[in-house]
Amino acid sequence: MSSENWVEISNFLSLKKGEMSDFDYGDKKLMVVNMGGTFYASDRVCTHAYVDLTGGVVNESEKTVTCPLHLSSFDMKDGKPLNLPAEDPLKIYKIKKEKNKLFILL
Repeated sequence: MSSENWVEISNFLSLKKGEMSDFDYGDKKLMVVNMGGTFYASDRVCTHAYVDLTGGVVNESEKTVTCPLHLSSFDMKDGKPLNLPAEDPLKIYKIKKEKNKLFILL
């Protein structure tokens, strides 16, 4: 028996390239980002200060999201912060697309 918990989030398929959106699942505060047609999912609260990253900036070519408060950028492929003041990575969640449906592994 698999302990994986894939949750359907197909409503985010409507995100245009370069857009992100937030959602809550239980006590998790998450975001989905469309980077050039590839979807990424992560926690949406900056690891430096309690700020919602969906108010920040998406850089599709670098696959980053920049915090609106202190301008730390996070690599959406692995969650690593690329500059200070953030030092801790974001949690990144696996995401998959199957038959025009989108799922996140929680």
